[in-house]
Amino acid sequence: METRFLDTFLLVAELGSLAEASRRLGITPAAVAQRMQALEDDVGVPLLTRVGRRVRPTDTGHAIIEKSRRILAEVRDLRSLANADLPSGELRLGAITTALTGLLPAALHEVFASMPHVEVFLLPGPSTDLYQRLIDRDIDAAILVKPPFSIPKTLEWELLRAERLVLVAPADCQGENPHTLLKTRPFIRYDRNNWGGRLADEYLQRQGLKPAERLELDSLEAISVMVANGLGVSLVPDWARPWPEGLNLAVLELPVPFPPREVGMLWPRSSPSRRLTGIVLDALKRSQTALRPQP
Repeated sequence: METRFLDTFLLVAELGSLAEASRRLGITPAAVAQRMQALEDDVGVPLLTRVGRRVRPTDTGHAIIEKSRRILAEVRDLRSLANADLPSGELRLGAITTALTGLLPAALHEVFASMPHVEVFLLPGPSTDLYQRLIDRDIDAAILVKPPFSIPKTLEWELLRAERLVLVAPADCQGENPHTLLKTRPFIRYDRNNWGGRLADEYLQRQGLKPAERLELDSLEAISVMVANGLGVSLVPDWARPWPEGLNLAVLELPVPFPPREVGMLWPRSSPSRRLTGIVLDALKRSQTALRPQP
């Protein structure tokens, strides 16, 4: 049995869609369907059933989900132990979108150039989902927003970037008071289901600001494009560049100091992938140091 088939099954079961699973994995829907058929042939019973446009696990499919997760975790552990003398093997790394574009490219370029036997499987997602994936051992480490609760002692955390909250507004608002803009312009809210979005909401509450909400989005890139097109203003973290090209924005400092959005790496203390995690973490820290302005 191919472990990648189990991987694919777990993703399809979670997403309820072959098409969405294919997008996440970077393969065609037909390839996902072929993997599922091969897995069902191995097991000898159907694992998925179609309900309208969605798919969901059968009773047997539900029964093997937790066991499949444990098998995949044990296989990754074996691979890491077998390659203990050399920097090789696969690291399953979750990352928020802004880390995928702003933090990881330079770091991964360094890792792959110097350690060709190291492989990294990237899983994008919001911090809340990535945290749960880490707890379930679906991934080995995650680059995410620091959780708004105490991190369990079984996990390790290292800060990579502190991102202050700023107000983004159309370019013609340059130099205006951010609080005045929040009171007078339509507001595009950073989704409160995201931990970073909760920070923005907390700032508004502490300042007694109740802007006229027009939209609520979970994508910082989409928010910036909406603002640049004159649809409103937004309170967002100053996330790692690059931002979408061609934006004509005013980025305004807030008049009241407020804790930043903290982005870092989280991983289990006892993980057999600890060495690979450390390799990627060191490359991330070096790339961040190189980006800081020199005195």
